[in-house]
Amino acid sequence: MKNIILGAGQVGSSLAKNLVNEANDITIVDHNAVLLHNLQEHLDLRTVKGQAAHPYVLLQAGAEDADMLIAVTNSDETNMVACQIAHTLFHTPTKIARVRECDYLNHKEIFGTDGLAVDMHISPEQLVTHYIQRLIDYPDALQVLDFADGKVQLVAVKAFYGGPLVGHALRTIEDHMPDVETRMAAMFRRGKAIIPEGDTVIEVDDEIFFVAATKNISSVMAALRELDRPCKRIMIAGGGNIGTRLAKNLEKKYHVKLIEHNVARTEVISEIVDNTIVLRGDAADKDLLREENIDEMDIFCAVTNDEQINILSAMLAKRMGARKVMALINRPAYVDLVQSSNIDIAISPEQATIGTLLARVRRGDVVVVHSLRRGAAEAIEAIAHGDENSSKVVGRRVDQIKLPPGTTIDAIVRGEEVIIAHHYTVIKPEDHVILFLTDKKRIAAVERLFQVGVMFL
Repeated sequence: MKNIILGAGQVGSSLAKNLVNEANDITIVDHNAVLLHNLQEHLDLRTVKGQAAHPYVLLQAGAEDADMLIAVTNSDETNMVACQIAHTLFHTPTKIARVRECDYLNHKEIFGTDGLAVDMHISPEQLVTHYIQRLIDYPDALQVLDFADGKVQLVAVKAFYGGPLVGHALRTIEDHMPDVETRMAAMFRRGKAIIPEGDTVIEVDDEIFFVAATKNISSVMAALRELDRPCKRIMIAGGGNIGTRLAKNLEKKYHVKLIEHNVARTEVISEIVDNTIVLRGDAADKDLLREENIDEMDIFCAVTNDEQINILSAMLAKRMGARKVMALINRPAYVDLVQSSNIDIAISPEQATIGTLLARVRRGDVVVVHSLRRGAAEAIEAIAHGDENSSKVVGRRVDQIKLPPGTTIDAIVRGEEVIIAHHYTVIKPEDHVILFLTDKKRIAAVERLFQVGVMFL
């Protein structure tokens, strides 16, 4: 597949790294020669220096025979214009644009049938806001990810000393939850993947990924660990697009305070929100945090545009008594470092965005992709098409499917029914199959399983 990526920033670079090892022909365009040079030194791809929306630059990048154009520069306008030019001049089949400005997103007709030639638009701010909301809904989780339009969720939790299942084999989970079906998709112990078996014993600090119907998630989490008290009070640091959207979405259910240092911006936020208390000040100001009762906050979420402020303010809030703290971290190299400190969750906008993009690029009918553990693992939702003659999965039991090492089939959604997968479960046509890959390098083999051929021997 021939893909052109416009923008060599964090999202563009990360997408290129994900795709370049999957038999894709990648060309990346940017006006920054240093960024392009660094990418070309480490990855097998082409680079073109120039303005992403200029026709001549797109021609140099190979737009005439490209399968997909993915515009993820820092300019919404450049991204949208580039998609339109690729459509008009080069008839590029698929065009994706990153669009951040709410005013564009609020007018859906811009991207409608008679609008701009953008087949799919993604908003990192919307994706990150949704991701954080899920973490607030399940404050004991490290990650909460949706599949099959929200019918199934994959949740990651960390086992703690004295937890209900610590020291017990996984097969005993049925004793704790006789009426709830779930499946352990994977475990990570000291950073290494463990394929869960019935006799696998859960240890303290194991990171456990489990899959269940969304309605059963709370019951499963209660069996895995003693749940904290429900969240009521939330403090948000940063009144940008993410912070403001988050406050607006949460204020109907929680008591929300938002800190923003810019005077003019606080006035804008006050017009947008209804019940949120908007404060002007520095999120890393110890006196301000004390005055606003940081020790009574259930969650402190730092989402400013400065990751250093996010890290410092979150660490300070935790030290001053906030129950759980989250920090938005742009640089992937910081994520592991931060989560090994007293910050509970480091949120990576890049990882939230990459999964959405990968779902459009994957071969086979892959409709959802979630990038996990800083890109090392993946959870995907694929649709099974064909019949026993044309498909490698349809009409076969789970234990008959030749899955790559480290890959598990964990759940199947058939219409409105959620089926937790067992070895004897048979895949039927149009089933939505949720899989977990502890090694994302195996994704090409999984994609081939869900591609329909004339006949497989």
